[in-house]
Amino acid sequence: PVFPAVTTTSNVTYGSATNMSGQTITLLLDLYEPTGDTVTQRPAIVWVHGGSFAFGDKTSPELVDESNTFAMKGYVNASITYRLEPGGCTGSVPIPVCITAMGEALEDAQNAVRFLRTNAATYGIDPSRIAIGGSSAGAITALHVGFRTTEDPPAAVGAAVSLSGASLLVTIDSGDAPSLLFHGTADTIVPYQWAVNTNNQAIAAYKEIFSDDYR
Repeated sequence: PVFPAVTTTSNVTYGSATNMSGQTITLLLDLYEPTGDTVTQRPAIVWVHGGSFAFGDKTSPELVDESNTFAMKGYVNASITYRLEPGGCTGSVPIPVCITAMGEALEDAQNAVRFLRTNAATYGIDPSRIAIGGSSAGAITALHVGFRTTEDPPAAVGAAVSLSGASLLVTIDSGDAPSLLFHGTADTIVPYQWAVNTNNQAIAAYKEIFSDDYR
């Protein structure tokens, strides 16, 4: 830790979006900043909670812990809400609903990145150093955002960290953000093989620009 305390600002509105029922959802984030920081361009991390795209919240205990931990190390952290759909990606829900829910989460998380980049001066953030991470559904979302870096530069991130997630919707390109995946072989929610597949796809894409490293 570099800082002994963290300043938390709750329920900052970063946007709004319409869900599958036609309701307008206000999108919120909780900001965790190093207390007393005088640096005006800190790196930032967007954190995305899990919950099968059906439930969960930005105050999920692991995200609160991670946000506080990294804030004391000098990072600005934003734990976000995103649109949740009834049933989300639970077993009994039709696949199209699951895909739509994942797409909504991707859009909302990208908007959170754009919000931090647009308001970088206000929050003391270096707009060129924004990362994203999450757990389970949030990890899937984080990877989707990272692997959309090439296609959507305003929502680009410098890194994506997955805690029990995988990339399911997007194509990985050589210019996308680097990724770091943590996964357990006993995971029954997001199968371990999905993470292996994501890792293999990323390596295959990165070989295009780092071919000498893979000879």
